[in-house]
Amino acid sequence: MNFDTVHNYYERLVFTEIQDNYVSSALNEEALGDLACLSLNSLPSRYIRYDIDMSFYMSGTEYLNNHAKVKKAVADAYQKIAEQQKADEEDKDEDADA
Repeated sequence: MNFDTVHNYYERLVFTEIQDNYVSSALNEEALGDLACLSLNSLPSRYIRYDIDMSFYMSGTEYLNNHAKVKKAVADAYQKIAEQQKADEEDKDEDADA
């Protein structure tokens, strides 16, 4: 059996959210990958074979709620990464001053 079609429904939504709203941020490629992972880990797992399957069985309200969940998950993950980067920079500055 070919499992190439099996994926988490939220992956594409998270990747699109990051591409549309965070690629031009101060995050480097590594941090953007971390952003995707943190975001996906905070969302429920919903494995499907084809995106159309999910869309067909979802109400308009569920669709909007899922997109809102993704926006929040990515924003929250971005905040965590930005705070960590700031703390890391402050540690480097303190080490340089010492």
